[in-house]
Amino acid sequence: MKLVFASNNAHKLQEVRAILTEHEILSLEDIGCHADIPETADTLEGNSLLKAQYIYDHYHCPCFADDTGLEIAALGNAPGVYTARWAGEPSNPAENRKKALRLLQGQANRAARFRTVITIIRDGITEQVEGIVNGSIALSEAGDGGFGYDPLFIPEDYDRTFAELPAKVKNTISHRARALQALKQIL
Repeated sequence: MKLVFASNNAHKLQEVRAILTEHEILSLEDIGCHADIPETADTLEGNSLLKAQYIYDHYHCPCFADDTGLEIAALGNAPGVYTARWAGEPSNPAENRKKALRLLQGQANRAARFRTVITIIRDGITEQVEGIVNGSIALSEAGDGGFGYDPLFIPEDYDRTFAELPAKVKNTISHRARALQALKQIL
């Protein structure tokens, strides 16, 4: 099946294509979509739906979109829905990581989780799935793999950050991988 993934993020596309191997995954670029799709909802579920609905309404094809949030317990589950632009506009992953470390200085509770919500729309039917990975925030950045907060996030039952883990391992345990596995079940 051909599915449009409402993203041009090369890292996300690589991860999605590695997991959904039995489907042809098209990017926004592949379908000629250059719109800046608004993410104005105040929940991950809402933003995921906004992006998928935009593609379905404008391109009339099966599509899915995701939204991911890092939820840090000691910070009241911030940054949550504001994960990508937490340090301000434009999005700057390095500044986002610095802000997290600064706000957690001296904090004993470093529990966190990544949560991904995927919305798929096919034939006018909308479904949502979720993937969660629990873990903690490291005391400092480590590793040069991955993207976003990966150099800070240590998944539960591991002693290295996502950025230190091989992509093959991360792609089996990550929040996005878990959401994509749930998506595979409904496909």
